[in-house]
Amino acid sequence: MTTIAVLGNGRVGGNLAAALARAGHEVTVADRTPGAAADAARTARIVINATPGAGSLDRLAALREELRDKILVDVSNATTDGPDGLPAELIYPGSSLAEQLQEALPETNVVKTLNTMLYPVMTAPATLAETPTVFLSGEDPQAKQTVRELLTDLGWQKEWITDLGGIRTARATEAAILFVPHVIRSTGFTPFAISIAR
Repeated sequence: MTTIAVLGNGRVGGNLAAALARAGHEVTVADRTPGAAADAARTARIVINATPGAGSLDRLAALREELRDKILVDVSNATTDGPDGLPAELIYPGSSLAEQLQEALPETNVVKTLNTMLYPVMTAPATLAETPTVFLSGEDPQAKQTVRELLTDLGWQKEWITDLGGIRTARATEAAILFVPHVIRSTGFTPFAISIAR
């Protein structure tokens, strides 16, 4: 059992929190208010950023002390929305939210994952007709191993998990969010994930 704080109580955060609690972890969910997030982060070993990516950097940079020596699992994508409310442009072109977080939080181990799929797939990957892929980006091997174990608790088989390397590789997976609005407009809001076929 691991103590986990999920920052963000929307569809993504709520879905992850419920699944991790079912897997036997001690989970606290905090909304976006600074006090709630600080309290949750202070007592957790792992913190999951499920806040809207456009505001994540400011929110989490304010928690630098609470996040010291913690693993920060970043599942958000930082984009501006188009007129239809779907992602339109990257906020950090040539970089990524994960890189910005790691720079702002040098004593925190940031691991990017679960950001290349619609949120229902995060906790039910086996429900897709084809085998999905989930990616890991981060600087610390032990932190990535811990997150890999969390992913298996969420139903991800080890062969579905691909470690891309350092945190800079997150800019590739974050850019994949630009596929999402086109896929949704084409096929509707049906669960899908990016997959590497081998």
